[in-house]
Amino acid sequence: MGVSQRKIAVHDLEVGMFVSDLDRPWHQTPFPIQGFHIRSQDDIRALVSHCKWVSIDVAETRGSVDLSKTNGASFGARGQRKGKGRDELHLPPLSIREPVAYKAVTTLKREMKSSKKLLDDAGVALERVYAAANTPEARDLRPVAAVVNKMVRSVIRQPDALLWLSRIRQHDSHVYRHAVNTSVWALVCGRQLGLNEGLLNHLGLGCLLSQVGKTRLPEDLLSREGQLGPEEYALYRTYVEKGMAVLEGSGLSRAVLSVVQGHRERHNGSGFPEGIRGDRIPLLAKIAGLAEFFESLIEPREGVAEPMTPAKAVTLLYDMRNIEFQGDLVESFIRAVGIYPTGSLVELTDGQRGIVVSHSPERRLWPRVMVMTDRYQAPLKTAKVVDLAKYNESRSEAEILAIRECLAHGTEGLDPIGYDVTGAESRWGIGRLLSW
Repeated sequence: MGVSQRKIAVHDLEVGMFVSDLDRPWHQTPFPIQGFHIRSQDDIRALVSHCKWVSIDVAETRGSVDLSKTNGASFGARGQRKGKGRDELHLPPLSIREPVAYKAVTTLKREMKSSKKLLDDAGVALERVYAAANTPEARDLRPVAAVVNKMVRSVIRQPDALLWLSRIRQHDSHVYRHAVNTSVWALVCGRQLGLNEGLLNHLGLGCLLSQVGKTRLPEDLLSREGQLGPEEYALYRTYVEKGMAVLEGSGLSRAVLSVVQGHRERHNGSGFPEGIRGDRIPLLAKIAGLAEFFESLIEPREGVAEPMTPAKAVTLLYDMRNIEFQGDLVESFIRAVGIYPTGSLVELTDGQRGIVVSHSPERRLWPRVMVMTDRYQAPLKTAKVVDLAKYNESRSEAEILAIRECLAHGTEGLDPIGYDVTGAESRWGIGRLLSW
């Protein structure tokens, strides 16, 4: 059995079908991802308001396919259908009190230069806190809080800079890197939602401290996080409670502690430690949980299976909306990070290869790409940054340059460290920027 595309009028759509193409470019619609399952009547109404027809993926059988009965046979090439027991939970849309409309006030280059030590400072501060987790010493969290405040201000000024640095930088400890990168993803999402600076500080600090309980688990267990047996996983799940015990009496705000306590809870109640669901999970914990899960999908780890490409991880998140994560929160996250998030290795339709530098919410499929090889995969002497949205503005459909596919982490010849993200000769190339 294979998969084929069938053209269908939007008024004939049913819940469960997988929409794989539209009668207009995806970037001209509000849909945050190219290709998605119809999960509710709201999805159908949205399609009706923007399109006259769409293409759906259907299972091919030896006989003809009756489109009136495709509800059970339609599925997506980009994601699996939901299994039994994974019920959807729909809540009213998120409501942010007095949301802040942030605008980038500085350039990527300038913000990278001013924030280049932030992630290292965060790692050092975390290392000290985590090292003291198993001792009776008083834990001084002020250095961590100070770093978080700087991270928040950086993300507010220019969200792509810290995200870029976190994606291409390495750290010896998986736990520290995971906590720091989760914090950056969460802050970028929180900025998109319009959280004020105080809430962003609570969110960032909570994410950085969310992994502290893992210091009380065996190292061997942590090295095999994705390959644990039932008894080992039961022990692993205790890291949240252990983290809360470490932070007891620390003077942290309830908002920060709610992130540590609730970042592994899930929208449908399948998380831990308490298995709470829906609106019982605090908003900041929901954001942290989504960011932490996304980071776990894409982060490279020694001895662990190849990570997902960011584009596949985004698709998986979209497929999980209103199941493990609240639907409109997932969509806000995707708008914040893009269909091809910063740091994604990509191949363009003309064969050139590079890495995504930043994206525009209005042109989700056309981000800025730092091209590092020619169409024959030969490395360029000097990288060039191509803004696909601007490049395609005055070109015909046949001339459009787009992303053909997202490439696996570690693809040969695509190491951004040796290039300058501005795409020009400069005294602050990435290699120099990271050699502090």
